Order: sequence, then structure tokens, then C-alpha cells
Amino acid sequence: MHKGTVKFFNETKGFGFINEEEANQEHFVHVTGLIDEVREGDAVEFELKEGKKGLNAVNVKVID
Repeated sequence: MHKGTVKFFNETKGFGFINEEEANQEHFVHVTGLIDEVREGDAVEFELKEGKKGLNAVNVKVID
């Protein structure tokens, strides 16, 4: 599992971005890849899956 912080998430449009801690990269996340509701600034764990335009964050859940 990767760890990061939600940089941006637009609930209306259903997508956002997560900054990965270790790799210092930004990953796209779609509402269909969420396990928990997320907000900007939330610490999260996630997996990466190849999407149409690169790696997407999936199975995203909030951690304490």
C-alpha cells in the first residue's frame, strides 16, 4: 500500500489528486476508486492501477 495526502478532491465532478509521500508524485483519483469519503488534507492509503492516462489511485481509504 502507498501512503499520501489528498491534495484536491472535487465531490461534484468526482475526481481529485493525491500526493504520494515516498515517491513524491501526484496521482489521479476517481470517486469509483474510493473506499472512504475523502477531503483535502486527509492522510490516505491507496493502491495504484494503470488507467487510460497513467497510474490511478484505487482502493483509497483514510488513515489516522
